[in-house]
Amino acid sequence: MRRAWLLAAALLAVAGCSRSDPAGADAGASPVAAESAIAQEADAGQGFYGTLEPFAEHAVYFVVTDRFVNGDPSNDQREQGGDHPSFDIPLPACDGVIANVGYQGGDFRGLLDNAGYIREMGFGAVWITPIVENPDQAFTGGDPITCSSFLSDRGKAAYHGYWGMNFYRVDEHLPSAGLDFAAFTAGMRAHGLKTVLDIVANHSSPAWSMPEPQPGFGQVFDARERLVADHQNLPPDQLDPAGDPLHRFYATAPDLAQLGDFDPDNPEVMDYLVGAYLQWIAQGADAFRIDTIRHMPHAFWKRFSDRIRAVHPGFFMFAEAFDYDAAKIAPHTWTENGGVSVLDFPMKQAMDEVFAGGAGYERLAEALHLQDSPYANPYELATFYDNHDMARMDATDEGFIDAHNWLFTARGIPVIYYGSETGFMRGRAEHAGNRNYFGQARIDAAPRSPIHAGLRRIANLRRVSPALQRGLQLDLRMDGDEAVFYRVYEHGDGAQIALVLLNKGDAAREIEVTELLQPGEWRDGFGGGALTVKERLLAEVPAHGVRVFLHDGPPRRADLRARLAELMARRLGGPETLNAN
Repeated sequence: MRRAWLLAAALLAVAGCSRSDPAGADAGASPVAAESAIAQEADAGQGFYGTLEPFAEHAVYFVVTDRFVNGDPSNDQREQGGDHPSFDIPLPACDGVIANVGYQGGDFRGLLDNAGYIREMGFGAVWITPIVENPDQAFTGGDPITCSSFLSDRGKAAYHGYWGMNFYRVDEHLPSAGLDFAAFTAGMRAHGLKTVLDIVANHSSPAWSMPEPQPGFGQVFDARERLVADHQNLPPDQLDPAGDPLHRFYATAPDLAQLGDFDPDNPEVMDYLVGAYLQWIAQGADAFRIDTIRHMPHAFWKRFSDRIRAVHPGFFMFAEAFDYDAAKIAPHTWTENGGVSVLDFPMKQAMDEVFAGGAGYERLAEALHLQDSPYANPYELATFYDNHDMARMDATDEGFIDAHNWLFTARGIPVIYYGSETGFMRGRAEHAGNRNYFGQARIDAAPRSPIHAGLRRIANLRRVSPALQRGLQLDLRMDGDEAVFYRVYEHGDGAQIALVLLNKGDAAREIEVTELLQPGEWRDGFGGGALTVKERLLAEVPAHGVRVFLHDGPPRRADLRARLAELMARRLGGPETLNAN
């Protein structure tokens, strides 16, 4: 009912305005200035914004911690694993590239030493892989690894952190003397960076299929290091939760690979996980990225998020639901299912087609869901084009530059995977180099990459622009190599309009904007030069370039406010919009 009222107000506002063509009006003409009763209160006094979520301010840099920088060789544990060593396990070359499934030495110190590098690129948060204690040996069970295999773990060590054994302890490969997790998050915060902690709540470690049982695999220990669960190298259907208390944590049907899948209906599991993750929040985790959310039922996540937010109201979480169908991943975002945002897989698919495959910007328009969205709020989605669980984007340098220009100006919270600032391991899958060690030498050389330069330019603009962070998106043109849209933010004492012009073509082009253009003083988002706009704005956009113009004030055109009021009224979604579509 509220949305219908707002939409009616917007339409009445337009009906009450002069029918003059705004493209031919000057800055003082009545149809565009509307300085008095602006659009008959078309926005009902609510302002204009995509989201007020504080975390939306921050672009996110994602690192597989072990693969970033070895800042402290003393914690490498190079002799660990006994008969199944876990450090430096190279795979046979895939197309000339050697991947590695052992530890490589990346740690808290390596990240903290390069916090300035990350911040200077324009990021406000760093997502790190799970920090909890994992088994010491390389896994002997599971399926063999090939260049293109997925969920195959034979011979792999737990360098990635997703094989939790004790969810209350930091894995020994990560901290250094005087640098535990609390000190690490404090250090990152001192550099202006929040910490996004990757968490797992649906499984422990690989738990069965080993020729002989291995210590830690399939076992779970509590904060006092007591064994509370043990899969005992048994297939799930051979577990006896009723007869053996060490089986109670686990489900009795297989799901992901050979992992020990937790029983979502066991309150002991919930208590264990909530206690562990509240501990890490107390030590400085600012947000959670949730692994494999779709492998637990909605009711589980509702209970989990309610308990976390009962202690930390508004705590931001986004999750991986690996599916390219918005209708299938959107329900995780609904309040009744826990209100957890998700990584925007449908947008990732579209970005790959556009920036690596040559499709036009119109393909991206389909994935935005700016009105009548299935998502609770599309502006809070974590947007990305690749990560550690898929092949990296296989694009040219120009393709990466174009992707970043889009990612940091369009709706959503941008997430960039480590090394993408230089096109590191482009096109490579998990076991073919995707997660290879980055290292200090590559970081030191990164500023010489044109991809890095373009990323730093656009990311730092977003870092200081409330419109690009949280503003409503109003598309004007998205076709072929050209995209033109507004981002509009008006809330409280803050107001800004961003006009974004994108060109992913091989030649510079002049782009003219007249539609819904706010007359007045604007400035170049990059150069800072001021310009006075009347009925049109004409700008040259370089090949594979972006221009952003900023108006530091509220929208005053009646027709613009009416369009924004309609977007505002229809930007949120849920079960009703999903079923209607």
